[in-house]
Amino acid sequence: AMEGLAGARIREGDCAVLKRGEVFKAVPVLRRRKIIFEKQWFYLDNAIGHVYGTTFEVTNGGNLQPKQEVEETTTETKEAGTDNRNIVDDGKSQKLTHDDIKALKDKGIKGQEIVQQLIENSTTFRDKTEFAQDKYIKKKKKKYEAVITIVKPSTRILSTMYYAREPGKINHLRYDTLAQMLTLGNIHAGNKMIVMETCAGLVLGAVMERMGGYGSIIQMYPGGGPVRAATSCFGFPKPFFDNLHEFPLSKVHSLLSGTFSTETLPSDPEDNALVEEESNGLTDEKQISLQETEEEPTTEAPMEINQAEEQETMDINAEDVEFKENKEKENKENVREKQMKQWERRKKLTEAAALLREKNADGLIVASKFHPTPLLLSLLEFVAPSRPFVVYCQYKEPLLECYTKLRERGGVINLKLSETWLRNYQVLPDRSHPKLTMSGGGGYLLSGITVVLDKGKSDSSNLEALKMEEPSPKRCKVQDLHC
Repeated sequence: AMEGLAGARIREGDCAVLKRGEVFKAVPVLRRRKIIFEKQWFYLDNAIGHVYGTTFEVTNGGNLQPKQEVEETTTETKEAGTDNRNIVDDGKSQKLTHDDIKALKDKGIKGQEIVQQLIENSTTFRDKTEFAQDKYIKKKKKKYEAVITIVKPSTRILSTMYYAREPGKINHLRYDTLAQMLTLGNIHAGNKMIVMETCAGLVLGAVMERMGGYGSIIQMYPGGGPVRAATSCFGFPKPFFDNLHEFPLSKVHSLLSGTFSTETLPSDPEDNALVEEESNGLTDEKQISLQETEEEPTTEAPMEINQAEEQETMDINAEDVEFKENKEKENKENVREKQMKQWERRKKLTEAAALLREKNADGLIVASKFHPTPLLLSLLEFVAPSRPFVVYCQYKEPLLECYTKLRERGGVINLKLSETWLRNYQVLPDRSHPKLTMSGGGGYLLSGITVVLDKGKSDSSNLEALKMEEPSPKRCKVQDLHC
């Protein structure tokens, strides 16, 4: 199955997803970099230049070779038993020992042939039913045929991968629930979205993919800076990030009360922490920040000055004086660079604040580990009326509380609390059935639509107003009945 753009080729530096059966793993495509996936090690060098969706076989030396499609040899009618009741699993049915199989592997014999040998040396294979034989072959193929497909990352693939591999990082947000969020949030190109998530950037990436680079996104983040590990896996083109803004949650209150200013930015130590965090590859500007950290030897500078002083005590040289001057010049440059960076951050923050101040966002998506109530009550202020909002929570109770709070406050309609139910099916001729393992829970969603909040009136006065609005004939009748 081709994912994403048809005919897109694997390039060096891409982020690709390896697939084997139902297991996925995201890896950067780099030359001479050993990759271990599903107890197999190999290099991706040979995959570069091939089309995404190609299936490769791992040959000796860890090289990938595109797999030639082999026609299944099923010309002769298979001998099969009628049922499996007489087959006893005593571990003695396979004549090949572990060492025999290892010897075959060492000879470089292909997985397909090993499977063939296993079938021929199994005493019970012919008594198994046709279905059981297929199952046996499938199981052995999975074990001995080293086949890997390389696919292009997409929301569907990455959310499946995260949910299976590290669900804790995405607050156990299941892929069908994420799909519901994108639909309920009416996310499309040209939107102005507010996204608040602590799902490693997966939800942000999903929203960016839907918007296709058109419109703007303001990511609200807790702590020192936004985390976008999953976002960088999508491999979005650079222009996608031009309209991605970020704004700290800690400043929302001051923005709403009108006391916001960029002067109260976190001071330098946190600044450094942020750069380090970015250089872990968590954000889109990772390349830039990596260069910045390399060009900025702030930590080493003081140490080297000390060394210079030691040299001075040994023998005062003209060179040393020059060395000191250069150092001072470098320090000045560092200070300037720091100021530039801080100015850059302030500028970005001011831009994001200006966008929020317009209070005309087209939607709000929340998927975080924080309690949804305070988040929603403050962030809904920035959303235009008649716009959708969606809140994800792993548990039901916080959303119930949020539901009641919103009901009391007003300003929202069509409030719905939902949970999606997911069951996988095996679809094969004569043996389609639900898979035995079913996902326990994919979390809960609270969705609704904003309306203009009439701040002047409380609920009780609203009732009075409704009474007044009733057509007069109807009112008369009600009064007549009372008599």
